[in-house]
Amino acid sequence: MNISAQTVWDNCLDFIKDNIQPQAYKTWFEPILAIKIDNHALSIQVPSKFFYEWLEEHYVKILKVALTKELGVNAKLVYIIKMENTYGNKQPFTEKIPSSNRSSVYSQEANIPLKSKNPELKNPFVIPGIRNVKIESQLNPIYTFENFLEGDSNRLARNASIAVANKPGGTSFNPLLIFGGVGLGKTHLAHAIGVDIKDKYPEKTVLYISAEKFTQQYIESVKKNNRNDFIHFYQIIDILIIDDVQFLSGKSGTQDVFFHIFNHLHQNGKQVILTSDKAPVDMQDIEQRLLSRFKWGLSAELQKPNFETRVSIVKNKLYRDGVEMPEDIIEYLAKHITTNVRELEGAIISLIAQSSFNRKEITITLAKDVVEKFVKNTKREVSIDYIQKVVSDYFQMDIDTLQSKTRKRHIVQARQLAMFFAKKFTKASLASIGSQIGKRDHATVLHACKTVDNLSTTDKQFRKYVEDLTKKLLV
Repeated sequence: MNISAQTVWDNCLDFIKDNIQPQAYKTWFEPILAIKIDNHALSIQVPSKFFYEWLEEHYVKILKVALTKELGVNAKLVYIIKMENTYGNKQPFTEKIPSSNRSSVYSQEANIPLKSKNPELKNPFVIPGIRNVKIESQLNPIYTFENFLEGDSNRLARNASIAVANKPGGTSFNPLLIFGGVGLGKTHLAHAIGVDIKDKYPEKTVLYISAEKFTQQYIESVKKNNRNDFIHFYQIIDILIIDDVQFLSGKSGTQDVFFHIFNHLHQNGKQVILTSDKAPVDMQDIEQRLLSRFKWGLSAELQKPNFETRVSIVKNKLYRDGVEMPEDIIEYLAKHITTNVRELEGAIISLIAQSSFNRKEITITLAKDVVEKFVKNTKREVSIDYIQKVVSDYFQMDIDTLQSKTRKRHIVQARQLAMFFAKKFTKASLASIGSQIGKRDHATVLHACKTVDNLSTTDKQFRKYVEDLTKKLLV
C-alpha cells in the first residue's frame, strides 16, 4: 500500500500536537513541510539550520516516537533546509546540511560542498622542495556579504570589502584595515572577503588566521629553528587575512617577521586584510614602521548600527531562523539592544528559547524580561577562542592539540569541555562551535555536551574539571 509523505507527516503532527504545548507546536512544527517518502525515510523541509539544530536538540525523542509509530523501527528522517529568499535580498537562498552518520534514525541531505579530502597542512610551513601543498583557507562559509546587512554604520567598510573581493591586490585598499568594537562584524566581513575571492578566483591561495595563532606559529618556528620556512609559507599566500591584529602589541619578534611578510606580499601585488578593535592611531606598542604600512591602504570603521539597521538585522535573523515575530516586539528589541550585532542576535535566540522552554507566547512583557536579563548576562560573554585557550592552558596542551583528530582520552575530554563551555557561554550555533573547535560537525558538539553533562554527575574528578574551568572563564 502506497502512502504519501503528507499523510505520514500529518499523523506524526497529530501525535506531537497532543504531547507538547501549543506555542511550541506553532513555532517549531507548523512551518515544516513534508517533501517525499522513500521506503522508510521521510524527507521534511525546515526553514533554517538554526531551526534544524533546535529540533534535533529539543524534540528528537518525540520525533523518533512519532515516526516509529508510522514507519516502524527502521524509520529515518531526512532534513532539507531551504529558504526561498533572504530578507531584503531577491537572490534565492538554499542550504542543506552535510550528512551525519551519528544517528540511525536521523540523517541529513547534503547540498554544500564537503571539504577537500586532501590532508590540510598541519603546520604553517612549506617543506623545501615540495610544491603544490594544499593550504586550507580556514574560512567560515556562513559569513557572506549577502547576510551582512548594510547600513550607515558599516557602508564604507562593506563597500570597500566588496571592492577588494572583486579585485584583490588591484585596488588602493591594500591593506584594508577594518576596525571597530566587539560584535560589530569585523570577523564577518573579513571572512566574507575571503569566501567571495575563493568563489571568483578559485586558483588564488587565501588564508584566514588570527593574530594570536600567527604569533603562536612564529614562536614555534623559532623553537624549531625553521623561521625561514615560516616566512616562506606566508610569502606564497595571495590573500592574507589577519584577525585582531592589535594582538601583536608588544610582541617585537612577531611584529618584525610580519613586517617582512607584509612588505613581500604588498610589493608582489598580493592582498592583505586586517581587523582590529581600534584604529591604527590608537594602537599601543606597535612599531611605527608597521603602523605606517597599516595606513598605506584604507582604514574603515564599523560603528554601532543605528535603529533602522538594527530593525533590519532582527528581521533578517528571524527570517533565516524561520521564526515570525510581531513588529512591535522587533522594534522593542532594536530600540533597547544598541551595543552590537552579536548581542542583538543573541537576544533574539534567548527570546525564542524562553518562549519555547516556558511555553509562553512571545509578547512585549516576555521581550522586556528577556532583554533585561540578557543585557545583564552578556557582559560576561566570552569568545570561543578564549574558551579554547583557557581549556588548553588548564590541561597543559596547545590549541592545535585540542583541535586535533587524536582519540586520546584526555585530549578528547578537553575538546568536549571546550565545546560544552562554548555552548554554555556563547550564542554561537552548534555548527559554528564545531567549525571553530577542530572542524567538527554540529552532531559532535551535541554529543560532547551530553557527555560532559553525564560525566559531571558520575565522575568526581571530571566534575572538578568543570568547576575549575567555570571559575576561570567567569573571572
